[in-house]
Amino acid sequence: MAKPPYRRVLLKISGEALMGRLEYGLDPAMVDRIAAEVKSVHALGGQVCVVIGGGNIFRGLSGTATGMERATADYMGMLATVINSLAMQSALERVDVPTRVLSAIPIAAVCEPYIRRRAIRHMEKGRVVIFAAGTGNPFFTTDTAAALRASEMGCDALLKATKVDGVYTADPVKDKTAKRYEQLSYMEVLSQDLKVMDTAAIAVARENKIPILVFSIFEAGAFAEVVSGRGRYTIIEEV
Repeated sequence: MAKPPYRRVLLKISGEALMGRLEYGLDPAMVDRIAAEVKSVHALGGQVCVVIGGGNIFRGLSGTATGMERATADYMGMLATVINSLAMQSALERVDVPTRVLSAIPIAAVCEPYIRRRAIRHMEKGRVVIFAAGTGNPFFTTDTAAALRASEMGCDALLKATKVDGVYTADPVKDKTAKRYEQLSYMEVLSQDLKVMDTAAIAVARENKIPILVFSIFEAGAFAEVVSGRGRYTIIEEV
């Protein structure tokens, strides 16, 4: 089987994606489906690392809106990502994909602490690495954590999994006239305020020349297709 063009990739998944059709928490069927997507790329011989958001359990900004201190709310959000990461680890290991969870906040009883060289070594040994607890610092989103970890790991691409098959001029669910982009530059994303990822994440990816590929995680087989250089997606890179 031919090697995919992207040898080492980071998959960014929102916490909301894990809800499936539920209004809150984890939908086991959706977690298993995403695990199957990751397994398909792992089977191609690619090295995969993952960052998962925590919005299905707790979102720091929503806590702030209710009067909670921002730093405290963000730490609670980071712990939510640990829960999601452990759920994904369990799902991956049920389908025989060796997986390690590395947390930016040390929680020795349930996962390993984040150490860059250890994470790289895990991937070199064929293990999927899930980065939990964001950057370990408040005031940073998991999007920024994904761009940071992709840079640290020397990833060939950052794949942003969404509900739609790329970046559009507007929400295609709400606006049927929205047009889809095939390719964008980092500056176009920022100047047009396209809301693909937050500004800090785009800046980190741009600084380290990591292309961002936006695709739909709800389309079966899409992850492997995009990693293989096929499929339907929008690529964000320096033009």
